[in-house]
Amino acid sequence: MFLEFLYPLVKYFTPFNVFLYLTFRSAYAALTTLLICFIFGGRIIEALRGLKIGQAVRDDGPATHLAKTGTPTMGGVFIILSVLIAMLFWGDLHNTMMWLTVGAFLAFGAIGFLDDYLKVSRRNSGGLPVWGKLAGQFAVAIVVVLYLYFSGGEHVTALYIPFFKNPVFDLGPLWIPFGVLLVVGESNAANFSDGLDGLLAGLLILVFLTLAFLTYITGRIDYSSYLGIPYIPGAGELTVFCLAAAGSCIGFLWFNTHPAEVFMGDVGSLSLGGAVAVLSLIIKKEILILVIGGVFVLEIASVIIQVASYKLRKKRVFKMAPLHHHFELSGWAESKVVIRFWILGGLFAIIALSTLKIQ
Repeated sequence: MFLEFLYPLVKYFTPFNVFLYLTFRSAYAALTTLLICFIFGGRIIEALRGLKIGQAVRDDGPATHLAKTGTPTMGGVFIILSVLIAMLFWGDLHNTMMWLTVGAFLAFGAIGFLDDYLKVSRRNSGGLPVWGKLAGQFAVAIVVVLYLYFSGGEHVTALYIPFFKNPVFDLGPLWIPFGVLLVVGESNAANFSDGLDGLLAGLLILVFLTLAFLTYITGRIDYSSYLGIPYIPGAGELTVFCLAAAGSCIGFLWFNTHPAEVFMGDVGSLSLGGAVAVLSLIIKKEILILVIGGVFVLEIASVIIQVASYKLRKKRVFKMAPLHHHFELSGWAESKVVIRFWILGGLFAIIALSTLKIQ
């Protein structure tokens, strides 16, 4: 909005030229979401508490979590609202990639909102049936992937592997199911990682900061050419979204640190996880995102291994899945699990960025 209305006035007031700079708009998008969360977060939490929108805790989970029953949930709503406001103010409203990402972000948020609403209204941790949630996720993913497939450039179906400068091979039409599974898998992986106070918010800050750097250089023909990565025209605008999302997660973390005053809920975890996957598809980092979000991969892998082992062998590999609960039941304090997973997330981010020059 600022770019649309203020930049044309630069001929009358030269300082308005600053709105043309992507780094300026991205930084202030982060500041906007951060301030919105800080200023209105407490009021939204009180409103959620007044509406009796409290978390239902699993009976089979760690006993220490039972004390969290009734803590306001669906806090992801103010993450979504703050990001949307920031994008309207600081984003380029003519950029289709931005709207595709924001659209997927809102659509996954709607699925999560419905799931959270059913949990709250029924006063249990059930929510949407698995088939219903997956159907919604697949529908959104298919729309996004098909749009990218039919509107993308020469790189759209090429598969880039970390440590290799050139694409390993072209997936062709197989990129469609591959992309759909990546989007659905990443959104669910983020959802599984949302089980401890501050865990997911802290990990997402690291992921979005890493993606902010990658979207910026991918949208610059000079930087992308120097680093030997595909140049995607217009992808730089996604830096605004990435830093807006990072700012909102920082603001949310203020209220979500242990002991949490509010939980993100599926409305937050599904929307943010889905956005991460869509961003990776746009900038051709479909494989690298598995490294950037390495903790998410470990979390969802632990669930898959646990379920498969129990069905095939009637034995559990972990004390409880997802993985963070295994360490809790092994005697680690909740805060220790969270901070160590953050450290691991930081290491994955560093490894991912190092691949830009080791190829």
